[in-house]
Amino acid sequence: MGEIKEIKDLPGIGTQGAEKLFKANYKTLESIAVASPMELMEVAGLGDKTAEKAIKAARDALEMGFETADKIKKRREKIGKLKTGSKELDALLGGGVETQSITEIYGKMSSGKTQWCFQLCVMAQLPVEKGGLNGNVLYIDSEASFRPERVVEIAKAQGLDPEKTLKNVYVARAYNADHQMLLAEKAEQLIKEKNIKLLIVDSLTSQFRSEYIGRGLLAERQQKLNKHMRQLMKMAEINNIAVLVTNQVMERPDILFGDPTTPIGGNVVGHASKTRLYLRKSKGPKRIARLIDSPNLPDGEAIYQITEKGIEDI
Repeated sequence: MGEIKEIKDLPGIGTQGAEKLFKANYKTLESIAVASPMELMEVAGLGDKTAEKAIKAARDALEMGFETADKIKKRREKIGKLKTGSKELDALLGGGVETQSITEIYGKMSSGKTQWCFQLCVMAQLPVEKGGLNGNVLYIDSEASFRPERVVEIAKAQGLDPEKTLKNVYVARAYNADHQMLLAEKAEQLIKEKNIKLLIVDSLTSQFRSEYIGRGLLAERQQKLNKHMRQLMKMAEINNIAVLVTNQVMERPDILFGDPTTPIGGNVVGHASKTRLYLRKSKGPKRIARLIDSPNLPDGEAIYQITEKGIEDI
């Protein structure tokens, strides 16, 4: 077998198989290397042994086995930090919202989740030296809550041209859970084409929650959510982009002391989100963000406010 440089060079794939994979958004050796055999069997009709061989060959070609920690350190040096507009929040997040991973924000209604989305739509477009990512935004809207007027207000506050800012935000309305997952798949091809540096899903769980009702459908819901989160995680890591997802909460009647709210999606969402923030409303424009989970940051809280200008320090 010759040197593997493209998908069609993989054993058992050939030109026809490569075309099928390409249509299903598996366009690089990296995308094959991080796929599961089941995924390739579904999208390209491969046999299980062929799928396993193709994945192994892609991993070998990319040297995706063990690697030394200094190489991981080098890759992590490319991580971008997207500022939020509040120094307090940025300090809590260790400099801002990170690329190469998923950041999840959750809270009750009016806690300011969607306002974060609007804010970061604008901040991502700022140059790197001003705390941005110098790129554009993909926005998957599952609750019909996207408001261009808010983006305009925040863009003006940041000194950006509002019309140009809106042109750099690509919005898609997700009508059900499968449609939401399909939009995430389509996002893959737009990331490089449109210089996307931030992908937002607002809200991650609302469609899944409304479609998969009752304990009988819980396992299926979690399976689909898991696939969706894995897809988002892969996109973040491979393309060095920031992924922000908002999540709803539910009341836990078994908790007698403290806050009884817990995010939807359980461990599936919790394990895939590298950084988790719990947002709460306080008096007037004041909001509180608590860092619940992060692999490299201590727990803590930040107090900030949401005004016409967006997210600001008090």
